[in-house]
Amino acid sequence: MLSLLRSPKPTFKHMLIGDWLTIIFSVMLTVYLFQTLWSHEHASKVQIRIGDKVYAAYDLNQQRDIKVHGAIGDAVIHISQGKVRFSKSPCHNQYCVHQGWLTRSGQAAICLPNQISLELIGEQKPYDSLNY
Repeated sequence: MLSLLRSPKPTFKHMLIGDWLTIIFSVMLTVYLFQTLWSHEHASKVQIRIGDKVYAAYDLNQQRDIKVHGAIGDAVIHISQGKVRFSKSPCHNQYCVHQGWLTRSGQAAICLPNQISLELIGEQKPYDSLNY
């Protein structure tokens, strides 16, 4: 009875050449798609939106603090050395502040209660599910 409860050891001797070719092809395809579709491009600009309107776009090669008035109060956006982040926000949970620095093209930070969003823009638009 005890031998029936034990699971057999996995063996690869039951796999045929077609199984191995399928696994190798799938791994190669996954690596290729990851390298071509994943964006590591650094951003050059940040676009700030309030609600559904574009408030401004700033170059990331500067150092400045931007005070933006949103739906519930003023937020401060900090740009420094090619990075951007929310440094202060009037919202309760501070999720936008805790998100930290954004550096790569396509990244975004959103303060939903204050209706302010940041999106980093680079030379190329990164691939995501909305582009599909």
